[in-house]
Amino acid sequence: MSPRLAALLAATAMGAVIAATAGYVFLADRGGDRFAACRDTAVAGGMGDVGGPFTLVDAAGRTVTEADVITKPALVYFGYTFCPDVCPLDMQRNAEAAEILAGQGIETVPVFISIDPGRDTPAVVGAFAQNFSERTIGLTGSEDQVTAASRAYRTYFRLHGDRAENPWYLVDHSTFTYLVLPGHGVAEVFRHPDFAAGTALAEDVAARTACFADRM
Repeated sequence: MSPRLAALLAATAMGAVIAATAGYVFLADRGGDRFAACRDTAVAGGMGDVGGPFTLVDAAGRTVTEADVITKPALVYFGYTFCPDVCPLDMQRNAEAAEILAGQGIETVPVFISIDPGRDTPAVVGAFAQNFSERTIGLTGSEDQVTAASRAYRTYFRLHGDRAENPWYLVDHSTFTYLVLPGHGVAEVFRHPDFAAGTALAEDVAARTACFADRM
């Protein structure tokens, strides 16, 4: 065997070992996460750092926790009912995704959590939620309850102006929708829909949610 052929065979064998090792590591990493094939979003610190317990108030004025609300895959969104643009679009997208999934025999629940408890009473947030679908749940609470829930989900919000001086104030806030699975916590994050690119639309959210639901 020529030195050149021997070197070529050795390099090929080494490449096979590296490829096999890389494949093992890749599969081992995915094998530890039953939802790895479904996930499309990377969150700094991992999904385990997002979400958690909350205590809020539903449309009927009852105090509820995450255990009461997230009994099936939930699409959780933080916003406010006076929001002029993104909140209605995101909530309509989530409601449509839930309808698509219901047609596939997968029960999900869109959840709207207000970050503006000064205006969003239980009755107001309940009526807002029902505008999108009967299965949508609206939640509010005290300032402390809402802030605690927002921090648990690592969301951002900031009021513009003074509530007493301007009852029409706006609120800056993040626009993520969190897919929360009972017993598993936050599994995925959906961004505000990009209509131009056709991403994060109702069909996309439904398809990715179905992937997670099938693996529960």
